[in-house]
Amino acid sequence: MSTFSETAWLCLAVPAALGGIVLYKLKKSPGQVGRKVVCLAGLWAGAYLLSLSLFWGWVLFPLSCFLMCAYLSGHEFLPVDQKAVLITGGDSGFGHALSKYLDELGFTVFVGVLNEKGPGAEELRRTCSKRVSVLQMDITNPQQIKDAHSKVVEKVQNRGLWAVVNNAGIIGLPADGELIPMTNYKQCMAVNFFGAVEVTKAFLPLLRKSKGRLVNISSMAGGVPMEKLAAYSSSKAALTMFSAVMRQELSKWGVKVSVIQPGGFKTSIAGTSEMWDKLEQDILDNLTPEVLEDYGQDYILEQRDYLKFISRCNNIDMSPVLLDIRHAVSAKSPFAFYSPGAMAYPMLCFVSFSPTGIFDYFSKKLHHFRGSMPKALTKQA
Repeated sequence: MSTFSETAWLCLAVPAALGGIVLYKLKKSPGQVGRKVVCLAGLWAGAYLLSLSLFWGWVLFPLSCFLMCAYLSGHEFLPVDQKAVLITGGDSGFGHALSKYLDELGFTVFVGVLNEKGPGAEELRRTCSKRVSVLQMDITNPQQIKDAHSKVVEKVQNRGLWAVVNNAGIIGLPADGELIPMTNYKQCMAVNFFGAVEVTKAFLPLLRKSKGRLVNISSMAGGVPMEKLAAYSSSKAALTMFSAVMRQELSKWGVKVSVIQPGGFKTSIAGTSEMWDKLEQDILDNLTPEVLEDYGQDYILEQRDYLKFISRCNNIDMSPVLLDIRHAVSAKSPFAFYSPGAMAYPMLCFVSFSPTGIFDYFSKKLHHFRGSMPKALTKQA
């Protein structure tokens, strides 16, 4: 009995100590890593307690030690050594904040912006070091991508390009999928997917040469079905799958590919009130009389309230996203997937493992936005 007790304490104490070391070393690291360590410890402890077996205790003991040590080695950061990184969508939001952050860490940063004379580009020039170069780069414009590529090659020369962060994206005006005009579907795909693919293809020879990193900023909405985001979610789901395929294909070249799937963070991706007015008008102009009658104009005009709702729920602190991107760019062994944000990781797990009916039920319960019903359904009620 005493031998079993000593063994049990050993099996619990050593992984706990290793876990403590991991968490101490990772206290300023991506939340993704910390969550995985906690999940690992929880699974190990639960399995051990359920087994109540000396045999399974000794089986799980070395396994947990191995996995925790793997996390420790995966957290090791490579030296900056003037590594060059290209970031798209640097006018605002994640791309803007990431450009400043990587500049502070000592990276050479190329920032692609939609408007090189806009306030976001001017702020980067004013506040960042000379290591930051702002490039005019509308990722839906092949010529601008080629021009940016030429400027990057000219500046990095033999040093090469270490990483590409495909961040540029749009969301459009959230609405029922039937209401969203085809032009909006195509625009979301053009920016969020085809643009990222074209940038990737243009710069991959440089990444293969450096055995560098490809980091694609997707979204939790690319893996979790969310009402009113059919165009945006579909484009981000395509980007997530593209990243997974490229991860497999580029491994033989030594290029590591990561996808970031953030939860709700407050950025300017939703656009301005003037943009919403235009998108509303586009919806109304493209509806058939039958669909307009069934939904009703009042219901359609209330769709912009959803943007205001999610904006209130979003986190203004972007640091979890920035830390995860840094890990993907700099870690010796980056992860394939990152999910910064309070609900992102649990929701992605929930949708992956729960039966569809259960997910749909809880999704409706968690969906606190309560707009009006379509006109035709109101009449039926």
